[in-house]
Amino acid sequence: MEAQSILILLLSILTFDFLFNKILEYLNIKSMKPELPEEVKGIYDEGKYKKSIAYAKANNSFGLLTSTFSFVLSFVLLATGFFGWFDEKVHVYFQNEELVSLAFFGILFFASDIINIPFNLYDTFVLEEKFGFNKTTPKTFILDKLKGYALALVIGGIILFVLLKLITLFGPNFWIYFWVVISCFILFVNMFYTSLILPLFNKLTPLADGELKEEIERYSKKVNFPLDNIFVIDGSKRSAKSNAFFSGIGKKKKIVLYDTLIENHSKEELVAVLAHEVGHFKKKHIISGYILSIVQTGFTLFIMSLILFSPEMSKALGGSQLAIHLNLLAFGILYSPISHFIGVFMNMLSRKNEFEADAFAADTYNALELQSALKRLSVDNLSNLFPHPAYVFINYSHPPLLERLAAMEKK
Repeated sequence: MEAQSILILLLSILTFDFLFNKILEYLNIKSMKPELPEEVKGIYDEGKYKKSIAYAKANNSFGLLTSTFSFVLSFVLLATGFFGWFDEKVHVYFQNEELVSLAFFGILFFASDIINIPFNLYDTFVLEEKFGFNKTTPKTFILDKLKGYALALVIGGIILFVLLKLITLFGPNFWIYFWVVISCFILFVNMFYTSLILPLFNKLTPLADGELKEEIERYSKKVNFPLDNIFVIDGSKRSAKSNAFFSGIGKKKKIVLYDTLIENHSKEELVAVLAHEVGHFKKKHIISGYILSIVQTGFTLFIMSLILFSPEMSKALGGSQLAIHLNLLAFGILYSPISHFIGVFMNMLSRKNEFEADAFAADTYNALELQSALKRLSVDNLSNLFPHPAYVFINYSHPPLLERLAAMEKK
């Protein structure tokens, strides 16, 4: 395929992706019911329900602004051959191709992030503040940015350097070796994320002795769950929203409860939420998710290896000759339709897993307490109770609340 045809394809994919997502978001907002429906009167009161609609609409309007800005900027940069021009400028200062690629992506990353800072500030200090969620201080915002830059520089830089070195050493067969490297990295992150990375941003405190801990220990013994680590995270440092999650494999597994979750829920509701997380462990969702991510990564790298060495791809972005970093950029766009398709499948699987974890918690602890916890979470987070089915199918990793409640009612 000639460079001009590749450029047209890239611009077409970019445009279709933008329009498709905007249509889905429009349908999702239109599916909301303005008046408080009968089926949610036990969940939302009139005031909270109207606030949830206002929150969803405000997020949609802001998302339209940011995504339109991103689309227009990306389209213009691609169409004008900016990336090829920028490649030439970087070559003036670096001769080694690996250093050129590192500088190319590093500068683009920091420039992109700086451009988006005004949007981040508005989202955090205006939009989230307006609806009572923001707890982030300017100091925390700045520190988060600096820590994020440091992690991107160290971890992102090392991974990119390894990728480029393997490409240089092994040519089109690089993907096999990098697949091994990235698989080990994913395993490492799964095992040590809450031990090494999360503490850089949040404080993790072991759950204190008391009635909650005793109730959790009783439940753990009942279901034969090897309870080692339950931590409370200071989520209130940044947001009033609450959550819980499970991470780790083997002896490194941890359950993390947000302090806002503990503050807003009863002891029984909290144990029901924990039972849901234990359900993911018992149903082998953590292991199966890791295996699927490894398979998906291998497939992605293989497809990448088929097009990464095309000079025409580099020329489509304005380059004068083959440049791996230009082709990596083009690949990210070309692969997006496949990525979206895989994402839909992964979301379907994730929703199935959530239903299974709910059922496990209902069977081994208490369905009513889990339902109560989910309702309270939905209200506290101002969740959309009536998302459009198409939007759910494409984007939701968790089933909508009403579907989860109905599934538990059937048991």
